[in-house]
Amino acid sequence: MKNLLSNIKIVVPEKIYIKDPETSDLGKRIIEYSIKLIDEVGFDHFTFKKLGVEIKSNESSIYRYFESKHKLLLYLSSWYWAWIEYQLAFETHNITDLKEKLEKAIEIVTRSVSEDSNYTHINEVTLHRIIVNENSKSFLTKEVDQENKDGYFIVYKRVISRLNDIILEINPNYEYSLSLASTITEGALHQHFLKDHFKTLTNCNDQRTPTTFFTKLILDTLQK
Repeated sequence: MKNLLSNIKIVVPEKIYIKDPETSDLGKRIIEYSIKLIDEVGFDHFTFKKLGVEIKSNESSIYRYFESKHKLLLYLSSWYWAWIEYQLAFETHNITDLKEKLEKAIEIVTRSVSEDSNYTHINEVTLHRIIVNENSKSFLTKEVDQENKDGYFIVYKRVISRLNDIILEINPNYEYSLSLASTITEGALHQHFLKDHFKTLTNCNDQRTPTTFFTKLILDTLQK
């Protein structure tokens, strides 16, 4: 698995950035330190000026890669979902038992994240924390419909589509497969958030994880 992923470039929609940050050391530093800074101060208080101080570069140099911090958040979100998509593709590819395949897919989308040594400038654990806390800010905007038309959310939508296909393999007659797939994807982020910040609003904890919850919820739903 790791050997396969080490040869794969995570692909983010080109319209999100002005210059691909993966093509230069400065670009990779922008991504690395933006993850650290957003995690530290939150997206609302994150600015390119603060990021410039962290990477010891002019603020203007960051604008050569991204036209706004919103586009940078879209980049981080797209990178994360592309990374999840590759795991879905590889870890479920050779599973022939449909129930086992669905359980693995749910696990991948809902589990706590481990750091992936294949991408040294991206801390996936920290990025996952940002996605849990900030992902909705990438699409809860007035521009969401146009950005959707422009393909900014294509990777995120592919993850849900993959889950949808696996659900339909289990139960081809289930009428709400897309709703169920998107509920798994978004609901997992929400349960992780509640587990970390509103413990009295969820049964999930370190022992009873979001993965456990969604696996039981989905299997019980599809078996009815």
